[in-house]
Amino acid sequence: MSTPQTFDLSQTVCVNPATGDIVGYSRMNTPAEAREALRRARAAQAAWAARALEERMRYIARIRDYLVDHADAVSDTIARDVGKTRVEALATEVLTSALATDYYLRNARRFLKPRKVRGGSLLFLNKRSRIFRVPFGVIGIIAPWNYPLGIPMHEIVPALLAGNTVIFKTAPETQMVGRKIEEMIQAAGLPDGVFTHLNIPGAIIGQILLEPDNHVDKLFFTGSVPVGKTLMAKAAETLTPVSLELGGNDPMLVCPDAHLERAVNGAMWAGLQNSGQSCGGVERVYVHQDVYEPFIGLLKRKVEALRQGPNTHHNVDIGAMCTERQLKTIQRQVDDALAKGATLLAQVRIDPAHAQANFYPVTVLVDVDHTMELMREETFGPVLGVMKVDDMEQAIELANDSNLGLTGSVWSRDTRAAVALGRRIHAGVITINDHLLTHGMAETPWGGVKESGIGRSHGELGFDEMTQPQVVTTELLHFAKRNLFWHPYDAKLYDGLKGALQLLHGRAWNERLRGLFRFAALLPRMFRD
Repeated sequence: MSTPQTFDLSQTVCVNPATGDIVGYSRMNTPAEAREALRRARAAQAAWAARALEERMRYIARIRDYLVDHADAVSDTIARDVGKTRVEALATEVLTSALATDYYLRNARRFLKPRKVRGGSLLFLNKRSRIFRVPFGVIGIIAPWNYPLGIPMHEIVPALLAGNTVIFKTAPETQMVGRKIEEMIQAAGLPDGVFTHLNIPGAIIGQILLEPDNHVDKLFFTGSVPVGKTLMAKAAETLTPVSLELGGNDPMLVCPDAHLERAVNGAMWAGLQNSGQSCGGVERVYVHQDVYEPFIGLLKRKVEALRQGPNTHHNVDIGAMCTERQLKTIQRQVDDALAKGATLLAQVRIDPAHAQANFYPVTVLVDVDHTMELMREETFGPVLGVMKVDDMEQAIELANDSNLGLTGSVWSRDTRAAVALGRRIHAGVITINDHLLTHGMAETPWGGVKESGIGRSHGELGFDEMTQPQVVTTELLHFAKRNLFWHPYDAKLYDGLKGALQLLHGRAWNERLRGLFRFAALLPRMFRD
């Protein structure tokens, strides 16, 4: 069995998808424990937010240091929990999480610094405004199994730095990684109630975190579109804000002047690493007819040289699928495509010794079109569909023929032209001559359009998602007895205010001059009884 098994209501049994070996046990929490954790998080939040930022930063720095000091153990846990290779566990999760934590530590002061608001009108010269960033309170984070460390760390760390407390729930498939995160937090010595990891079914925790009488102040969810819509509908009952990252069906556009070897290597890495289980990975490849044949020829040769197998050593390129149910989704899409005329270009051979594990052979299909599920739905597996296009206008039209819009990429030697083309893709993230990499760049915002989600993570925009803006406006003339437009009302007040309108927006200079005199006559009323 290659998916987690619940033998009873008290524990989850986690299994390595690549070997079938049991890798650990995780105690399940009850709904009562989840509600109590939420109450403790709310009770702890005010004191946590009241601590100086430098003190919160010291706690977070310990998390980074623990991650660096235990990189091998954490990488191994990720690899065994998800079924990915150890290289990918280190490169795309441990390393990027350390980089992200350091980035937020270096920039937290700037992100949280009060910002002056530039004056908008001469009429309010006596006002000074600033925007403060204040924590929401209790943040709920529901994380997925495909990047069980890399994705939530971009939410946990800025949430805590901003002064929020966190309720964290990871997938049942990756409980061992969830426990590692819990271990990291405990090693950092955070106060009780500031961070809680819960192991509880997703359908239950989503309802608990959004209950009217005791709900989180903001919910972050990464997962499927249907579940995201359900959570958003539930959150609407209490107007709880949500940030949703709901996946993609990402296009890659190969122009006639593309560097073909880089483009092929990029398609393989962004589309097949993590066994294709990346919401922002390449799934659809549109290649200009002028370079189509050399592109697929090179792709076939390189794909067939990939090594796919268990993560028991470092000399493996592609690992296993995390869940058995995803295997069925992939097979359905491939069968549908082949039945509708697609052709198998390349496929990696899986050693028969691993037939009982969660492996789906790396597969490349050509002669695909948009009648096929493979090109219209998220695949989330090691499968690429490659389609020849007449020109890049057709490529843009096909790229945008989707209800999802997370990322997209353009491959060309002409960067200026590639940027112009890429900006026409309806997606939240566009890369030129690369793909997926920006998820590992802490400074670049991550998120999509259409049904790929709402909100952003990563970077300053992602950090801003952890706080609410609070505007504070002060009065320079605090000794004045009233504002110009306060009671009592009379005709002179009306005439003076109209004068202000004429002064600021009159079309002729003499109209503005008359307005100035009328408005000036009004000023003494601010200081009279």
